[in-house]
Amino acid sequence: MAGPFAALGAAGRQGRLPLHPLRRKKRGPEALSYNRLVQSWPEIALLACEGGRPGAEQTGLFEVEWSMNTHPELIERYQFETQQLMMEHPPIWRHRNKQIVFEIACPPGSTHRGRLDYSRWRAMRLPLNVDAPASTRRVAGRAGFYDYVPALDVPGAVEWHVNFADPHLFVAYGSSLFAQDEMQVAEHPSLGALKEALDARGISAVTVENRKPTPVLVMGVERRCRVATDPNVLEGRPRGLYGNQFVRADAEAVIRATTRLDPPTITNLIAMAAPSGGYGRYSVHEIEHVLVTAFTAFRAAVLESTRCRGAGCPVVIHTGFWGCGAFGGNRVLMATLQVLAAEMAGVDGLVFHTGDGAGAEALEKARSVIEVDLASGPAARLAELIARIASSGFEWGVSDGT
Repeated sequence: MAGPFAALGAAGRQGRLPLHPLRRKKRGPEALSYNRLVQSWPEIALLACEGGRPGAEQTGLFEVEWSMNTHPELIERYQFETQQLMMEHPPIWRHRNKQIVFEIACPPGSTHRGRLDYSRWRAMRLPLNVDAPASTRRVAGRAGFYDYVPALDVPGAVEWHVNFADPHLFVAYGSSLFAQDEMQVAEHPSLGALKEALDARGISAVTVENRKPTPVLVMGVERRCRVATDPNVLEGRPRGLYGNQFVRADAEAVIRATTRLDPPTITNLIAMAAPSGGYGRYSVHEIEHVLVTAFTAFRAAVLESTRCRGAGCPVVIHTGFWGCGAFGGNRVLMATLQVLAAEMAGVDGLVFHTGDGAGAEALEKARSVIEVDLASGPAARLAELIARIASSGFEWGVSDGT
């Protein structure tokens, strides 16, 4: 991809794990062994991720070490074989149109491959400084909505898509609702099975706990269909299928809009909940909450990518106007804060799906906020930038009813 990601090249980001030149210092066999271990670490991480665990509720020795000693922010991690998950905890659809989509995506006899890696993370502390000017160089706008087309053609790259989550993970997936969250589950039906399995085990699948963000990451999800939501009179959806239009559509329109993907593609998801119910001007506290949520989720994606692909793998996150639909968030502000969070988290590229022309304009305004209004050096104090953002007078919008 040209532009902000071109500099990644084939090598990707430099590995974060330093190679200590112990051999040259002649410190004996132990030093040589340690040096070999450090040099082999990316391959070990990849093998550990691919090797898996014997059961969904067990944790392998490697991942116990990784989570306890390296990432205290990790709350929990579970693995599920997708075929077994779909058989033992099939998704429950409570509306006929959702059932129609599922029957097209997963006809009788369907085989589900791979596994889901579920992890939940506690809020991470924000860095003291941020390189605001560098943040906009990592962003690429993309017209339209999620198409799940990779942004990078680089071996070993890991791409993620943000799920605009409710505080209760996938809480309305089987209902008549069809906003971004529910649409993703319809196209990735094993997410519904994951929700049922977590509930059956009494696992607290929440993306906010005690008023603090606890974003959820899910790796390796099959996308088994594509649902067209754009208005199309000839296809029987004159006002589209998104949001409340989905429940009003007749069965034939839903059938025409749904295309089975065979073979399925694989998606990695970041489920994070935006704040809701605000009004008037955004406070410093609200801005900090958004930043902590996005930074934690994006940083967790970098850590999970490194765990599976080794240090140095390029990481790209796809997002959009998170929290700006039913929750009424300010488009320019929410875009600005996600761009800054991606920079602080060490994300290599942020693909921002803008929807229509108005969305593209909002993203450009966010760039201007960072490059002009927040103009600063490469090591600006984050607290000062937050105060300046708050003083800019960004105001909450209103819910769009979806």
